[in-house]
Amino acid sequence: MEFVLTKELAKTVEQSEIDALHSRLTAIQGISGNPMGVEIKRFGNATAFSVKGIPGPSFNTVKGLKEGDEKSLEDIIGFYNSREIPVRFELTPAHASADLLTYLSKKGFYQTDFHASLYASLSPGLNPIDPKISIRKLERSEFDIFAEVYVAGFQMPLFLKSGIAQNNEILYDNENWTFYLASIENEPAGIGVLFSKDGIATLAAAATVPHFRNRGIQRALIIERLKEAKLLNGKLVVGQAKFGSVSQNNMERTGLKMAYTKAIWIQQ
Repeated sequence: MEFVLTKELAKTVEQSEIDALHSRLTAIQGISGNPMGVEIKRFGNATAFSVKGIPGPSFNTVKGLKEGDEKSLEDIIGFYNSREIPVRFELTPAHASADLLTYLSKKGFYQTDFHASLYASLSPGLNPIDPKISIRKLERSEFDIFAEVYVAGFQMPLFLKSGIAQNNEILYDNENWTFYLASIENEPAGIGVLFSKDGIATLAAAATVPHFRNRGIQRALIIERLKEAKLLNGKLVVGQAKFGSVSQNNMERTGLKMAYTKAIWIQQ
């Protein structure tokens, strides 16, 4: 079945992104003593995610804000201010309105970026991958390798490696999450993560070691995750990427298409 983009489908795509982040951060919050300082709070239709110990926008963001939530805005701002974290909204075309955008502007917010959300039906027929690339599910004992590839792929400081390993290993026994390792000639080259819920598969994360780029690693990881999603009787796959990026290009080459671009709003 081919899906045609409607407002309802766009809302489904957005909800899948919210579900994936909520599942991940709930697991991190469940670590004894909540050392990362995770807090998730609902304000009207919006979900505010906050991780004090992991700075940056990936885990500190508001998703799901829609028209009618203007009355919750002061509480959202207060929530992030109390944690000394900048407020960041991800707004989608399905939920935004002139009234909401005008209200945000009056409160000192402005749009600073776009981010792509993509989707596709899980229809039969996927192109084969390069036989030089080997992809398999990650073993529990391999999260140090996972973190090493992740840090290298995103060019992050090495001291974050142990935290990345821990924050992903806690999801290993969760039936909604699957982790993959891609190798070339037995050398770890890339990682990919799949989140599945209610028949919707989310391409949750992926990274490639820099010297293995441009060799089809990410495309192969996408195809492998689509195969797994089909085995799980999934009907829809979604993914996120920086607008116009190589990641978006790879998703489109494997059949995904643009659902919308999220508008990223921050406060002056």
